[in-house]
Amino acid sequence: MEAAEEVELRSKGNQRERNSNKTRKLERYTRRIRIGLYTLFLVCGQSVATLLGRLYYDKGGNSKWMATLVQSAGFPILLPLLCLFPQPTKFSSKQQNFLTFFFICFAFGLLLIGDNLMYSYGLLYLPVSTYSLLCATQLAFNALFSFFLNAQKFTSYILNSLVLLTVSASLLAFNSESDTTPHSAKGKYIIGFLCTLGASAAYSLYLCLLQVCFEKVMKRETFSTVLDMQIYPSLVASCGCVVGLFVSGEWRDLGDEMREYGEGRVSYVMTVVWTAVAWQVSSIGLLGLIFEVSSLFSNVISTLALPVVPILAVIFFHDKMDGVKAMALVLAIWGFVSYIYQNYLDESKAKANQPNANDINAV
Repeated sequence: MEAAEEVELRSKGNQRERNSNKTRKLERYTRRIRIGLYTLFLVCGQSVATLLGRLYYDKGGNSKWMATLVQSAGFPILLPLLCLFPQPTKFSSKQQNFLTFFFICFAFGLLLIGDNLMYSYGLLYLPVSTYSLLCATQLAFNALFSFFLNAQKFTSYILNSLVLLTVSASLLAFNSESDTTPHSAKGKYIIGFLCTLGASAAYSLYLCLLQVCFEKVMKRETFSTVLDMQIYPSLVASCGCVVGLFVSGEWRDLGDEMREYGEGRVSYVMTVVWTAVAWQVSSIGLLGLIFEVSSLFSNVISTLALPVVPILAVIFFHDKMDGVKAMALVLAIWGFVSYIYQNYLDESKAKANQPNANDINAV
């Protein structure tokens, strides 16, 4: 009888272990599907938003504050997600109070205003292909800020990525003679160049500070918290852009801009609306990757659109793809692959150490 009971218990234990393994596998597959969807949202949303932003300028749009406003004004479409992922009802004394949260959202909102405005100037004065390639430098800035703020270690692959991205940006800087747009004289090219670099740096700083905020201030990283950090800073940024629109006087020209838009009034409205929607789709992907993996990984994936946008720009906007720009594209992709490979090595090392940790805990 005892032997039969022992066999039965062992059988039940094996069954539980098999069920546990199946559950873990299902969770891994589900998580990979979510990461794949978030990556698709981020890459497609960012690509479409960039191309529509260029279309706005090419067809007669000229308001920098309007182009800046649409990058954050679409946040209301994220509000239903707050109902699906409500905030926890209990808060510990260590979590942020209202004033701290308000200050964080206000500071991030101001950072978004500056970041989006620099992106608007860059997209106005640069061809979209050059603009997108320069945005690849956000990986270099990300590595730099992560080193000081998130204890990121520099490896040979990360250093290789930094060098390649720096050379890629330098090639584009020397290519300014034959790479201007109808909106940019030779002197304004350098303004667009510097603004795009500044925007890439500000975007990387934003993500690194966001990670610090999750780890040091909020002490929690739930999806509802991530939504809060997208919606409320976007609200602040949108209000700031509206103020800028009125203070600059650009609001007076919006009526004429709509009437004189190359494709008509309806096309003007649709361009503005869908640009705002595309940026929010990109934000959903960004938020999802921060929630599922990390802010560092989300920044890396956002550069995945960089090889796509220049190719689409050549097709739809007839941008020039000369030898210098093609070389810059190759170097940017090479730098991106180096950065991705380093993340793959880090993940593989973490997985290899997991069994050892489990063995220690078992002992």
